Amino acid sequence: MAKKEEKGNSGNIRIQYYRSSIGFPKKQKAIIRGLGITKLNQTVEREDTPSMRGIVEKVPHLLRIVD
Repeated sequence: MAKKEEKGNSGNIRIQYYRSSIGFPKKQKAIIRGLGITKLNQTVEREDTPSMRGIVEKVPHLLRIVD
């Protein structure tokens, strides 16, 4: 646990919304909104957990993980 704190930002991932959700199902639009994303090309920082990575994997055509 101490190693995680020393690295600083390693416990978080940055998620970028890079493609419009127009024309995609409402469920996928709800995933984007649920992450707190409101604008195209917006980047948010969230905790790096398996569940958060699973959310991003549901819409890989709309979201990307940025280093």
